[in-house]
Amino acid sequence: MEKPVFRPVTQNPIVFPSNGAGVRKKAQTGFAGHLEQAARNDKLTLSKHAQLRLTQRNIQIDQSLWGKIESSVKEARKKGVTESLVLTKDAALVVSAKNNTVITAMDRDEASSQIFTNINGTIILDR
Repeated sequence: MEKPVFRPVTQNPIVFPSNGAGVRKKAQTGFAGHLEQAARNDKLTLSKHAQLRLTQRNIQIDQSLWGKIESSVKEARKKGVTESLVLTKDAALVVSAKNNTVITAMDRDEASSQIFTNINGTIILDR
């Protein structure tokens, strides 16, 4: 059995004139575009578990506080935080800054007797 023979390509590749706009637009509408849009999105999402805990424990967080939490998590992410504990006046939230997702929630009384692990940043919004 003979070994296959590979010969180098001697022709130059065919290059179509383009200003690059079509390529960029296509990338923006594909997976890369969705990924870029998701990275720009600073809105926190609630996991099903966190939604359940907020409902069960009757924890109310108003829009202005959600805005403060979102901006604080964004700032923490810029500083390298991936998993954070967010303490508010009435609640404690475990938030994945990497995924922009609230993982779980509890009231402050319950949080005072808990041990939080795998947290590399804490955000205190007690005001």
